[in-house]
Amino acid sequence: MSLLVAPTEAFVLPRIGALLRHAAPRVLESMILPVALFYAGLVVGGEMCGVLVSAAWVYGGLLLRLVRRCTVPGSLLLAVVGISARVVVTLLTGNALLFFLPPTLGVFCVSLTFLCTAGTARPLAQRITADLAPLPGRVVAHPAMRRFFVRQSLVWGLAQLANGVLTLWLLLGASLGTFLAVRTAAVAVLLGAVALGAVLDFRGSLARTA
Repeated sequence: MSLLVAPTEAFVLPRIGALLRHAAPRVLESMILPVALFYAGLVVGGEMCGVLVSAAWVYGGLLLRLVRRCTVPGSLLLAVVGISARVVVTLLTGNALLFFLPPTLGVFCVSLTFLCTAGTARPLAQRITADLAPLPGRVVAHPAMRRFFVRQSLVWGLAQLANGVLTLWLLLGASLGTFLAVRTAAVAVLLGAVALGAVLDFRGSLARTA
């Protein structure tokens, strides 16, 4: 007797508007609000106040999810890594001239996080993808998508490593004006190219799951 198996319906990537609505709260929580709170604290009580207010927001979001046993979004994990580096350096040095150093160290920490999780059951790229585009479990578990998550964790880890090296080199050897202009342009080109490659890679990998 033959067994009839119903064909699996192909996963269709949501429209851009739906993706933006899904990603917006995560971007707001982990990227925009920490920066806004830092500058608010900076105006009210100085750099240390800004650091502590921003850190309280990020760590509070992490603690709330752990208490509720909720999944920690990859975007929040990146925010935790970045703010941790800023807090440690600021507390150790107390030097306002090193304002740009903690974010740079945070970039290296993010790079290390991407690279170290590439070979785990849940690479960081998988968490980030889930933040931006919710995927069915069967799609996430497909070998093509598993290779995509590993590959993109490695690619983003190396890209952030290059970002950190360039930023540190400019920070130590260039004027503030040169640092801001060159670093902003170079990082925009680098990460923009990597993001475009990730989108194309995602589409190709998703097509192989059909």
